[in-house]
Amino acid sequence: CIMREAGYIYVLGTLILTVFGQLVIKWRVEKLGALPDGILAKGKALFLFSLDPFVLSGYLSALLASFFWIAALTKLELSRAYPMMSLAPGLVFLFSLIFLGESYSIGKALGFIFILAGVYLSANY
Repeated sequence: CIMREAGYIYVLGTLILTVFGQLVIKWRVEKLGALPDGILAKGKALFLFSLDPFVLSGYLSALLASFFWIAALTKLELSRAYPMMSLAPGLVFLFSLIFLGESYSIGKALGFIFILAGVYLSANY
């Protein structure tokens, strides 16, 4: 059904924007450095982090992802759409390996495989 296919496209948009936001914010946090000591200094640093154009793009992607999610829910049952959002942690894992050089382990790889299997099972049975 075309309505349901549109729903899956909206879910895909939600996933892409969610993953982008997580990756870009992590990338910028690494570039901007650790938070300083002291509550006021931390607050100031977080405020300044939030003004970084790339961090702002991560915030914008989260906002756009919420619009895509709303659109998806107009086409799909929540019980069909939401399990696909479980792909987000797996995609973050995969792309953080590629773009951020984060660590790889057998446990993380198995977790990714289990996520894929769970999404497949919940979408098809």
